[in-house]
Amino acid sequence: MPKETLSIVVLISGSGSNLQALIDALAAQSINAEIKAVLSNKADAFGLERARKAGIPGLFIDHTAFSDRLGFDQAMINTIDPYHPDIIVLAGFMRILSNEFVDHYAGRLINIHPSLLPDFKGLNTHQRALDAGHKKHGASVHFVSNELDGGPVIAQIEVPVEEHDTAETLRLKVIKQEHIIYPRVIQWFAEHRLRLQGQHIYFDHKLLEKPLLLNSLPASQTV
Repeated sequence: MPKETLSIVVLISGSGSNLQALIDALAAQSINAEIKAVLSNKADAFGLERARKAGIPGLFIDHTAFSDRLGFDQAMINTIDPYHPDIIVLAGFMRILSNEFVDHYAGRLINIHPSLLPDFKGLNTHQRALDAGHKKHGASVHFVSNELDGGPVIAQIEVPVEEHDTAETLRLKVIKQEHIIYPRVIQWFAEHRLRLQGQHIYFDHKLLEKPLLLNSLPASQTV
């Protein structure tokens, strides 16, 4: 791999559909990056099988084997650091991270959340969007901070909330768009267009005043 190739470690807990979207983008050579390892806290996470099929090391650390969150997070750090990742990508990783873990990877830790942050932090975002009567829903990619789903937002992608929508139909709409936005943001990292300084995001060397808003147009027609 070229020296400038972005080095990635992905953390998962489940099926890994966003992981697969990233694997597919790398296979299409649309991103100059390499996934060094995929780490899960669930032994039966299907994402580990996706990783192995792609020739990527699939690693498992059982969080229940540790007496506290910090012990598990330190075990993850000890496993991740030898891969020297440029970024850590959370792709359905269903664990709250300790401050120590977040601080260790400050500026290199990103997550995708199924809502238009700051709306609907936490779980059950699709039903909550419906209950609130919102006409737009979507997904956000953000830097991870010590506040749950509270780090600076890099980019968002919207979907319309229609009269017939249920939490499940909305979830399917959103996940489809997640598979567009997450590889795009990682591409920006690979192109050295994106960085975090303090709590401020810089995109193409300019302060990002608000999250970049994407839609489902081809990459050539968007930022």
